[in-house]
Amino acid sequence: MNTKLKLAALLLGFMTLQGCVAGIVLGTVGAAMVANDRRTAAAQLEDESIEFKANKLIIENKSLNNQTNISVISFNRTVLMTGQAPNTMLRDSAFKLVQKVDNISRIHNQIRIGTPSKITTRSHDAWLTTKVKTAMAADNSFAYSHVKVITENSEVFLLGLVTQAEAGKATEIARNVTGVTKVTKVFEYTH
Repeated sequence: MNTKLKLAALLLGFMTLQGCVAGIVLGTVGAAMVANDRRTAAAQLEDESIEFKANKLIIENKSLNNQTNISVISFNRTVLMTGQAPNTMLRDSAFKLVQKVDNISRIHNQIRIGTPSKITTRSHDAWLTTKVKTAMAADNSFAYSHVKVITENSEVFLLGLVTQAEAGKATEIARNVTGVTKVTKVFEYTH
């Protein structure tokens, strides 16, 4: 039994012992996602750890927490920083904090200088992410589950461990979704 299946079975078994039907359903969905991910289970856990540590550092910094809107996403140890900071000093401060987190291979600092986005903008971004993912799911020419979609102020960021062809298709689909102003690729390519 491979590592991904063992991890999924362990997770499902634990939730079954807890007697939580919703947990079982979510565990099954999570297991399917783990099984379809090209990253190893260990890499997926490492990404979760990187995100937790980096976001915690930003939240614990009062200036960053109170004056910025910054998110840190990790995929296969490649970190994407998005959001807004009112000045370069705070943007650079966030970058320096994230650099302290262990096991990061590279950081893409896409924090924009400007006023932190409002809840209405963030809600619209969530809607755009859903539209992009739905458009990708409707296209049967590639495995959309290998692409992670992040939207920040109508700009779509695409992450994943993909082939050149998958990257091209994902980018084309995202660019054609109404409301998307820009698409930025943060892919790692497989052969």
